[in-house]
Amino acid sequence: MADGDVITRSKNGQWVNHVEGEPENSLSFSSREEAVVAGASFASERGTRHSIEESEPTGGIGDGGDADDAPAVVGDKETDSPLPDTTDENGMPLDNPSG
Repeated sequence: MADGDVITRSKNGQWVNHVEGEPENSLSFSSREEAVVAGASFASERGTRHSIEESEPTGGIGDGGDADDAPAVVGDKETDSPLPDTTDENGMPLDNPSG
């Protein structure tokens, strides 16, 4: 693959359009179909190749962490933050505070 080529692949339960040599332009999607359409369009606009790495679905989105890692802490947050709350006391998302 050459720099700028787009590769659509499954990664940790999501579909990712990886741009060779330009990780800042890589994007993830929740479905294969979305990623394939977006990857083909992005590559076409840039005049680069688009390829798809097929894989078996995993059935879930993961963070790539090790099974022995400590679980993520939900609900702990800094109290002096100037940013508005985005989750309630149980870690559940609030309505979009920015509108």
